[in-house]
Amino acid sequence: MQEQKQNMHWNIPEFHEHKRSRRWYIIAVAAMALLLLYAVLSSNFLFAIILIVVGITMALHDKHGANEVKFELLENGIAIGEKHYSYNSIKNFWIFYEPDEAKMLFFEFKNGIRPRLSIPLLNKNPLKVRSILLQNLPEAVEKENEPLSEQLTRLLKL
Repeated sequence: MQEQKQNMHWNIPEFHEHKRSRRWYIIAVAAMALLLLYAVLSSNFLFAIILIVVGITMALHDKHGANEVKFELLENGIAIGEKHYSYNSIKNFWIFYEPDEAKMLFFEFKNGIRPRLSIPLLNKNPLKVRSILLQNLPEAVEKENEPLSEQLTRLLKL
């Protein structure tokens, strides 16, 4: 008997919105001011310009909330909004589940230039998601932890 392929979808935010305290903003502004002072004192004006651009970008980014996009597990790949990735372009997947911390689905692409893709599982059953993906992709069982970059992003609220 042939195994029936299953589809699944849910809405995810375009990016993770962190709840930042007033203290976080004070520390961020102080760190940015110190880095700008260092850039000017060392005559590294390119670094100063980069810091200013990063500051403006973060401020504009914080002003706008994340829109929701549809994430889909399809028979021939995954779709995020209008973008589609075939299973042939994906190397593997893994699920990180830590109660009260994070519940994430990660995809690693065969193309080393393409960054890792992290999808929040929200209220979805990780076992059901895993069973659907195993029909098309290998699971990276050696990767049982959240990547360091994701941990730092969550810790620093970036």
